[in-house]
Amino acid sequence: MPHDDHVLDVVGVGFGPANLGLAIAVAEHNVTAERPITALFLERQEAFGWHRGMLIPDARMQVAFLKDLATLRNPTSNFGFISYLAARGRLVDFVNRQTFFPTRLEFHDYLSWAAAHFDDDVSYGTTVEKIEQTGDGLLAVTGRRGGESVSAVARAVVIATGLAPALPDGVESGERIWHNSQLVPGVAKLATGPAPRRFVVVGAGQSAAESVDYLHRSFPDADVHAVFRRWGYSPADDSAFANRVFDPDAAQEFYAGSPEVRGRVTTLHRNTNYSVVDPDLIESLYERHYAERVEGRERLRFDKMCTVEACEDLGDRVRVRIRSSLDGTARDLDADVIVYATGYRSGDPTRFLAGPIARRDDQGRVRITADYRLELDGSDALVYVQGATEHTHGLASTLLSNIAVRTGDILASLEARIV
Repeated sequence: MPHDDHVLDVVGVGFGPANLGLAIAVAEHNVTAERPITALFLERQEAFGWHRGMLIPDARMQVAFLKDLATLRNPTSNFGFISYLAARGRLVDFVNRQTFFPTRLEFHDYLSWAAAHFDDDVSYGTTVEKIEQTGDGLLAVTGRRGGESVSAVARAVVIATGLAPALPDGVESGERIWHNSQLVPGVAKLATGPAPRRFVVVGAGQSAAESVDYLHRSFPDADVHAVFRRWGYSPADDSAFANRVFDPDAAQEFYAGSPEVRGRVTTLHRNTNYSVVDPDLIESLYERHYAERVEGRERLRFDKMCTVEACEDLGDRVRVRIRSSLDGTARDLDADVIVYATGYRSGDPTRFLAGPIARRDDQGRVRITADYRLELDGSDALVYVQGATEHTHGLASTLLSNIAVRTGDILASLEARIV
């Protein structure tokens, strides 16, 4: 395809870890390419950030550091986690820790370090509003930055807008009603005021357990109630064979399966990622709970087989109704804050499309090709998706695990179609 200086090859919608991985893949391609690929990324946030609200001190990643933004695609990359450690002067110190799992704070610093290399290729503070096909088969992307219109024309668009916090129907976040994505800044704000007396945390997954742990440690005089539908926390299966569901090859093997096989794989392996907790954290919480019972002062409380039926913000407190599924009884509990650790949802990538219509399967989900392109009715426009692909590419599609390999697949597709 002929090169036009006024037309970009790629516009990325969003600049979180997924499209940062793509930026790295493109940059490494361009080092030796006869025809470099031009790219611009449009990001709604004012600066790079990844799950800032859950950057709990000492909380560790559940993904091995080698599953970074580049290594599994290019083991010699200058953008791998090892290169980051060397740049920060901590390579030997990290090796001495003898662990595959950095803290979340350190991994966020790695991501920020990598993102800083692409400041000239990212338009921060830009909200994308529309993607439409032009008459010559290109894609026009329009949005706004600081009240001003922003536009770009490209041969391909890669949508990677990440996950949005999910709250139960009818629940709205506020000063005393949080999603766990607000946890760290919320705790910092509470720490400057009157000491809170009680928290309620809803959920049975890793984020819920981490929220319980963090609140319990941060406020030594407050009670923390963990409310979940189960009898207790269930351990995550991160054993070697189970982890193969996150292998790079697994995404394409999953894609090749029938809808029935895909559904079965997802169901069988949900305990690798959903509503499960790191076993070490489970043990730590249980030991703390037991020690409090021995001491006769229980601050850490577990409401098993229960649901939060309603919560009402009363201004100076939130009133929570908890119902037991064992005997059907309900009780009201007043708390300073309720934290919903109720997960995230992938945004619908088609919400930006003002032109071609995306095809959908019999369950209403968007149809996506093996190389992560949206299938569009009557159009061969190149609109790629990162993140909203669990139904087509498996459990790892919303996780960090396969960013390096997935962006390599997208790059190869771009090379075949636009270079």
